[in-house]
Amino acid sequence: MSQPSVIIATASYDYTIRFWEAQSASCYRAINCPAVPQRELDEGRNPQHVNKLEISPDKRYLAAACNPYIRLFDINSHHGHDQRMAPFVGHTSNVMAVGFHADGNSMYSGSEDGTVRIWDLRAPNRPEVYERNCLKAYHLDGSVTPINTVVLHPNQIELISGDQDGIIRVWDTRMNSCTIELVPEPDTAIRSLSVMRDGTMLAAANDGGTCFIWNILRESQVTTEFEPIHKLQAHDRQILKCVLSPDNKYLATASSDKTVKIWNVDSFTLDKVLTGHQRWVWDCAFSVDAKFILTASSDMTARLWSMEEGNELRVYRGHNKAIVCCALNDV
Repeated sequence: MSQPSVIIATASYDYTIRFWEAQSASCYRAINCPAVPQRELDEGRNPQHVNKLEISPDKRYLAAACNPYIRLFDINSHHGHDQRMAPFVGHTSNVMAVGFHADGNSMYSGSEDGTVRIWDLRAPNRPEVYERNCLKAYHLDGSVTPINTVVLHPNQIELISGDQDGIIRVWDTRMNSCTIELVPEPDTAIRSLSVMRDGTMLAAANDGGTCFIWNILRESQVTTEFEPIHKLQAHDRQILKCVLSPDNKYLATASSDKTVKIWNVDSFTLDKVLTGHQRWVWDCAFSVDAKFILTASSDMTARLWSMEEGNELRVYRGHNKAIVCCALNDV
């Protein structure tokens, strides 16, 4: 089967990843028990759910952040072949974040084990060749602060992580060191981060329903400054995902209050509220032209919405437990 022009993928607590045809909303491929290698399943290990999905820039691979592995699946492979791809081993706890560098040669991740790592995709069977243990944030008792989210700045140099203690750290991958720490609300977990496509803005969402916004100022080739410009009380409950749109006009916030809110970035006023999900909305992703947004919910559905009208266009049904993450690539 030829590759669809629009790739939509979802992962659920039912231990499956599903691929969907965008227009018909039909599932054309399902991967069972994707989080655990077949050998470990054969040895009696229980299935695990997937925490995060990301599609590679060339639409060849789907990365799945699992516990404690990262799994990489060939989007164009036939059934069964994907299970033979080696897991990326190194994290020791839930992997909560995963993404690709623009050139597709490397992948980054963040985990509840307190580390941010970079992986060399040119040596998929030896990920330790290019593994960078960027973050070990310890409490006084020696425990590691879990990382909930990681994003890559468009400059492809700086990784930005957000953790359970409410600390945002900027990691310069050239110097392999933390260069900036931001603490917008101490002891309130940072749940999601998003960087504007042109690299000029950072949004951070926390468990208190607040979104913090910074302008990113590039003072020189080696110095980045973050200027706080807005504190947005977006929801009365947890924000589970925040995303800045590819056209740099909107901020989407998905919440445990069952809604997704769309905010104007120029004034941070509410543009519209997407209502229809019956339970928590865990994830959302914009189309490349920012005309559509995909959402994933505990109500076992993913939904595609019109950004112009704010109405629901498609509902993707097939999972039998909560959908916790989604990925969209229509480039």
